[in-house]
Amino acid sequence: QVQLVESGGGLVQAGGSLRLSCAASGRTFNMYVMGWFRQAPGKEREFVAAISGSGGITRYADSVKGRFTISKDNAKNTLYLQMNNLKPEDTSVFYCAQSGLGISPIKSRYDYWGQGTQVTVSS
Repeated sequence: QVQLVESGGGLVQAGGSLRLSCAASGRTFNMYVMGWFRQAPGKEREFVAAISGSGGITRYADSVKGRFTISKDNAKNTLYLQMNNLKPEDTSVFYCAQSGLGISPIKSRYDYWGQGTQVTVSS
């Protein structure tokens, strides 16, 4: 059974940084694409970033390019999202997800999801 557990969310001032983690279990971690999505109140869940199984390929939403960095430690079965220069509009619940398909920003291509971690950025 696949389990994804996010951590690292919290309250931070605009311009600050946070690092999210997602601990994965249940499938061979380095064989699967991992992604981060976020959902703000009243909005659709949206793509943030994704990384290939090996970690060699990454993809970002335009809104976070240059500020967020996705990475993974296959030895620790853990996915990360380093978030710098946070803005109030980044306030969301952040979810990690796992896909058996190719790297993609499309939610439906991800078959397992974590429970989410809240990130709140104050102005």
